[in-house]
Amino acid sequence: IPLRRRFRWSKGEQSTAISTASTSILQELADWNARYRQKFGFIFLIFASGRSSGEILVELKKRYENRPIVEFEIAAQEQMKVTELRLAKLFATRTRSAATEDRVSIIGGHFTPTPEASSGKPSQEVPTRTRPPITTHILDVSRGSPAAGVEVLLEMWHGAQPRPSFGGRGDAGGWVYQGSSKTNTDGRSGQLTSIVDAVKPGIYRISFNTGEYNPSGFFPYVSIVFEIRESQKLEHFHVPLLVSPFSFSTYRGS
Repeated sequence: IPLRRRFRWSKGEQSTAISTASTSILQELADWNARYRQKFGFIFLIFASGRSSGEILVELKKRYENRPIVEFEIAAQEQMKVTELRLAKLFATRTRSAATEDRVSIIGGHFTPTPEASSGKPSQEVPTRTRPPITTHILDVSRGSPAAGVEVLLEMWHGAQPRPSFGGRGDAGGWVYQGSSKTNTDGRSGQLTSIVDAVKPGIYRISFNTGEYNPSGFFPYVSIVFEIRESQKLEHFHVPLLVSPFSFSTYRGS
């Protein structure tokens, strides 16, 4: 997300707090945030959307009394809320942009002859990929930054059963290695599969070595299982991981 857009979103999310802040409250917030940072080692994180400056100050004072391990988890959860809100805004922006492009294309189509009309033959063009069909990235929401140097493993199901069973009974030997890499400084994985136009349909598992990345965290590793159907083999599958020491989430990106 561009820095200018992040700044604009952040300012909008804090608009209620800014509009309700007096000079004395701003000073008290600054003083308490300094005390908070000295105690916990990071700035006070809170989902500020719709909250007044007074409400934020009350929450800061209350959370200041927490044990560091408890506060770390709360801060990670608050950061997750902010991340999810901004992802929703980003997707909404892209959807509006795509809708505008679609309308322009439809209107333009009335004036520009299509390849089929010019040649008299239906087009059978297949999109050519410039990247692997399955990709990922990792965001450390407790730090608000990409997670670099995390080992990522991609496998595909080739067991005796059509699909892996819930609970994993009889799944031994069913997962077949497809590729692995480590995330770069942007938290993005290297090439996990070959660059092919049509990905093989089936059930895949992507695993992240979160235990090595954060030895004091709750998860020794995280695995995400997903299915690519025959009708989806030309699509791109981006499977990100949003992680903190005590929580994680994922979604299908593009």
